[in-house]
Amino acid sequence: MIKTKSIKVFLKAQLSAFSGGVTDYGMMILLTEKLGFHFTFSILISGTFGGIVNFCINRYWAFKNESIYTATARSQFLRFFGVVLGSITLKSGGTYLLHQNFNLDYRIGRLLTDSFVSYGFNYPLMKLWVFKTESKKQRKSIVNEISANAV
Repeated sequence: MIKTKSIKVFLKAQLSAFSGGVTDYGMMILLTEKLGFHFTFSILISGTFGGIVNFCINRYWAFKNESIYTATARSQFLRFFGVVLGSITLKSGGTYLLHQNFNLDYRIGRLLTDSFVSYGFNYPLMKLWVFKTESKKQRKSIVNEISANAV
């Protein structure tokens, strides 16, 4: 059975991803259409900025709850950066392949690719690895166990 808390976190994460995605997609269009960058390079730049927006919203709102993060902000950012690099690679590669193989407009290919990458790659890694939490009760139990073993 799916918990209400899990649904709430998922929806908040999707709103965060949407905010980062709007930043990313808008910047990609601007860089490609107005500044003449190749779309794969635009995706690299725009994905970086969208990722920063997404990280901030995720860390301070979407995954933040009464639990404690298992990693420091620095460690989370490094993990997040790794996920974003993978995400950008998948998005750029997928968009390019759809454009080359099916002559699909890069804007449509990007939206299709984003859907798969977002739900199948980004969200699971964000929830289970980057912003992993443990309850205060779990943390207290671990600290007590370590203290007892140290004596």
